[in-house]
Amino acid sequence: MSFSKRQLSKFAHLIRIDASDEELERMQVGNVIEWLDKLQQIDTKGAKPLLSPAEHDLPMRDDVVLDGNYRDAILANVPDDAGKSRGYFAVPKVIDE
Repeated sequence: MSFSKRQLSKFAHLIRIDASDEELERMQVGNVIEWLDKLQQIDTKGAKPLLSPAEHDLPMRDDVVLDGNYRDAILANVPDDAGKSRGYFAVPKVIDE
């Protein structure tokens, strides 16, 4: 499949590349198009899609819900004890009335 210089110029414009007449003559776009046509003809029915060509078995861990219970350890770091006894951080007021 070959393309005229006019067609190649139009393709170059559509994909926003600046190609001189010499570059358009050297392009072998037809070979790429033929290769893509061959790829389209491959029967892929029954083939599983791949996320990666390299197969990995990722280590899995049990999904366990942990309570945490870190409140006292976290509140031990607060600089101001104003909210510490109530179980929260006390911060300065940042919005004017």
